Amino acid sequence: MTAALSVMVTANLFAGIIFGSIGFGAFIYGKKQSNYKALGIGIILMAYPYFVQNVFAIYAIGALLTMALIVFRE
Repeated sequence: MTAALSVMVTANLFAGIIFGSIGFGAFIYGKKQSNYKALGIGIILMAYPYFVQNVFAIYAIGALLTMALIVFRE
């Protein structure tokens, strides 16, 4: 495994942990408060890193979804 590929795999793993944790928190909050926007965004935040391979896309999508949690709060 080359060094650049190792960094990319590490970045994917780190992004998955970060945005998965944010998504889990949003999911739990949405479930307890019956806030379906937070619940849905939380599920998407937990799931999307498994389907997106590009590191920059993972961080961009995660940042947008995290901002959506703040913008669409009630």
